Amino acid sequence: MKFKIAILGAGNVAWHLAPALEDAGHEITEVYARDLKKAQEITERLYAADPTDNLDFSESKAEIFILAVKDSAIPELADEVILPDDSILVHTSGAMPLDVLGYSSASYIGILYPLQSFTRGKKMEMDEVPFLLESEDQQVLQKLKKLAKSISPLAYTIKSKDRRAIHVAAVFASNFSNHMIRIAEEIMRRQGLDFEMLKPLIIETISKSLQIGAKNAQTGPAIREDYETLEEHHKFLSYNESIAEIYRLVSQDILDS
Repeated sequence: MKFKIAILGAGNVAWHLAPALEDAGHEITEVYARDLKKAQEITERLYAADPTDNLDFSESKAEIFILAVKDSAIPELADEVILPDDSILVHTSGAMPLDVLGYSSASYIGILYPLQSFTRGKKMEMDEVPFLLESEDQQVLQKLKKLAKSISPLAYTIKSKDRRAIHVAAVFASNFSNHMIRIAEEIMRRQGLDFEMLKPLIIETISKSLQIGAKNAQTGPAIREDYETLEEHHKFLSYNESIAEIYRLVSQDILDS
């Protein structure tokens, strides 16, 4: 089953999702952005989609409208967009509940959440991206499953309360781990050292964690209860109270686990 789809948003998710849907045989009819140039940046990568900065889609041929915008913009856009009869409006957020779309003009609502971190310009294997789906209408849910599975075999029906838990877990696994790497870069740079030295360690740590489980893969002074080293590290980080406190809190959590 192929769908006609309009994308509302021109950020990182839209940048990857729109061409992936088109490559799967779906037709992207329009791409919306408040800044028309940003919409054009997406449509230039597509076959025949029209860029627009107008939220009146009453004459659109699309059946599914995908809100791919930041979380804070979802309620406002959902309320403002004018949609045709029998339209399906979905958002791509991991944190926002289904009912945030409840006051829209859509006939049906749902969620199409890609569980991945997207960066514009970086190639993404979309067939490896899990999609978390939700709708209270079973026919809509079946359509969303067909849509998701047309680009990835990893499609899951997940309720909003569980998706929230997944999103929190994803923040720890992705955003926080990335921030730790950024801190490591800062420490190396401050000392005048080459961060490249740490890359094999980072790769091995992530690989081992996924292979044998994070708890079994844990190493370091905290898991060994090496309090002398912990204290030395904490003193070394005294130049930055925030980083020193992060080190203390994470080390204590490892000790307590």
